Amino acid sequence: MKLFDLTGKTALVTGGSRGLGKSMARGLAQAGADVVISSRHEEELRKSLRDILEGTDRRGDCIVADMSQRDQVEALARTAIERMGQIDILINNAGSNTPQPIDQIKDADWDLLLEVHLHAAMSLSRALAPGMKQRRWGRIIHISSTFGFVSKAGRNAYSAAKTALRGLARSMALDLGPYNVTVNCIAPGPFMTDLPMSLLSDAEKKQFSDHTALDRWGQPNELIGPMLLLASDAGSYITGTTIVVDGGYIVK
Repeated sequence: MKLFDLTGKTALVTGGSRGLGKSMARGLAQAGADVVISSRHEEELRKSLRDILEGTDRRGDCIVADMSQRDQVEALARTAIERMGQIDILINNAGSNTPQPIDQIKDADWDLLLEVHLHAAMSLSRALAPGMKQRRWGRIIHISSTFGFVSKAGRNAYSAAKTALRGLARSMALDLGPYNVTVNCIAPGPFMTDLPMSLLSDAEKKQFSDHTALDRWGQPNELIGPMLLLASDAGSYITGTTIVVDGGYIVK
């Protein structure tokens, strides 16, 4: 189990106050990492941080940042380093979705989704990679989606951004590999979090579960294991790839 031990490491998880981000942050703390989480809502962040650190002896902090605002993304990286000393693990998880048919896409919505999913991931990686290179150890994980492989009507901007993250991970892996820094994606399938639960009708929810090999939605804590593999020394020879965690959604 020492392969998964993250004692002495510090992680930053964007969108860490709820859903998959909160579960992954909790898993990192349980594995021994100090944790920084970010989102737009301070009160929610503080409550979530208490839940994440409960029963551990790890340090933690929360930073308010809007991933659609480039200056706030850059400030997040600076503040996280100032408060924690270093960031060894970056999980680009923050996301949003505004389904729109291709002939009804609004420029503002398109720009927002690409900014949150893709541009913020690039900006944070750019800011934190130099420290990882200097220490010759680092882990960067982009949270993509099965919609980076397949899609549904109206998910134009979302699928475009999630597919782009996979390409970004491949190129970054080549840039950072010589410094012992790995870069990967995780592509979750249907997970029972606030975003899909609020967007989808009951019929759509059933369609998603019926389309998985396991005939059910995933629970957020079922992403912790794959994340820890990529965030720890257990996955030290995995880079430039995407691990699909979807209950068999894309094979059915």
